[in-house]
Amino acid sequence: MPKWPWTQRSFRFDFPPSKWPDLLERVRGTPARLEERVGALSREVLIRRPENGWSIQENVGHLIDLGYLPLRRIEQILAGESTLIAADMSNRKTQEAGHNDRDIRDLLAEFRADRAKLVTRFESLQEADWERAAMHPRLQQPMCIVDIAYFDAEHDDYHLGRIGELIRRWT
Repeated sequence: MPKWPWTQRSFRFDFPPSKWPDLLERVRGTPARLEERVGALSREVLIRRPENGWSIQENVGHLIDLGYLPLRRIEQILAGESTLIAADMSNRKTQEAGHNDRDIRDLLAEFRADRAKLVTRFESLQEADWERAAMHPRLQQPMCIVDIAYFDAEHDDYHLGRIGELIRRWT
């Protein structure tokens, strides 16, 4: 379904560390945007799968499944590790999670709670921490903590885009 798959995207990590407040607002706002987009949809629309892709609920669940990744990467950078943990590009956790068996309200609440932890962690950083970096394993380029905020916001928007495509198709 996506015309530009996530795994084919490249990124320029060139934001100055001072950009973090703007990027943090994108990260902070995703739960509200997600709730607004999917909160009133019928269960039928929420769990309907396209021929090649995830349902709306599976997209939401995928964001939950990867919620650990930015937190772990922040801790790796702060600990001075040189290479960040790689994401499971097979998305096995999402494939096996059974997100369509859950209630959307529970998924949204879990995502909001997980995202609040990430926002709190970002807010606890010192100014100098935002420019600390380690190598992103798939992209093969250094990623600063400010880039983690950007990357996570971009990933959120990517899945909100997929959700929007499904809403337009089935409502």
